[in-house]
Amino acid sequence: MPATNDTFLIGGDLPVNRLGLGTMPLTGPGAWGEPTDRAEALRVLRRAVDLGVNLIDTADAYGPHVSENLIAEALHPYPGDLVIATKGGLTRQGPNQWAPLGRPEYLRQCVEMSLRRLRLETIDLYQLHRIDPRIPLEDQVGALATLQAEGKIRHLGLSKVTIQEIERARRNALIATVQNRYNLEDRASQDVLDHCTEQGLGFLPWFPLAQGRLARPLTNAEPATKAGQSPSQLALAGLLGQSTVMLPIPGTSKVHHLEENLQATTWGKAQREGEVRRSRA
Repeated sequence: MPATNDTFLIGGDLPVNRLGLGTMPLTGPGAWGEPTDRAEALRVLRRAVDLGVNLIDTADAYGPHVSENLIAEALHPYPGDLVIATKGGLTRQGPNQWAPLGRPEYLRQCVEMSLRRLRLETIDLYQLHRIDPRIPLEDQVGALATLQAEGKIRHLGLSKVTIQEIERARRNALIATVQNRYNLEDRASQDVLDHCTEQGLGFLPWFPLAQGRLARPLTNAEPATKAGQSPSQLALAGLLGQSTVMLPIPGTSKVHHLEENLQATTWGKAQREGEVRRSRA
């Protein structure tokens, strides 16, 4: 699949559709434990693939381990074009509790266990979930680069980083993606997005719908009514229009929300085609 406005090549060689699926909401409250409705969580994963999603983002810390296990249960054996991106380097102490741990031996364990849970021989995109400030960044990235050289990781990514941290990491490994918090309500990482755009790095915004706030019905629904789109579709289409490296990964635990979100790509494409036609008129 060649790169188009609707697709992106992770690392220059791994094509994905630009609207993916985040899986943290498939776990229990506070990203802790099993989902409230396990059957619906499995349906969300299967329906996403049916609708053309081929980028699914997860992490060993979601549950912990619950999200990765659900993905394998729902989708293995995987379609040939499915890209599963996972993360390691955060430990869990309870609901909404997260602590970084970046010791090289621990990161190796994270990768090995994710491979086992996901039933993979190679993880297409493995992201350092957080930089551990107690461990040199070079050691953390270097450990993952070693695993990449061993064939256990195809591409490397970073999460919650600054431009300076991205460039430090790139001196020690090939970095393909960055995952920072970003949505139309919170643009604190605008400089990082701009840098990724310039450098051709995929940008996966977490909380692309501001934890659901941008999916709520508008106080004045006139704009959405005119466009024929829901607030979440407008928000996601707006994100896709920010940059060709933007890869939103909205998460949901409900099939009907998933189906609604994915319509944003159709609407966004229609908007872009309309702009092209107007520019040629």
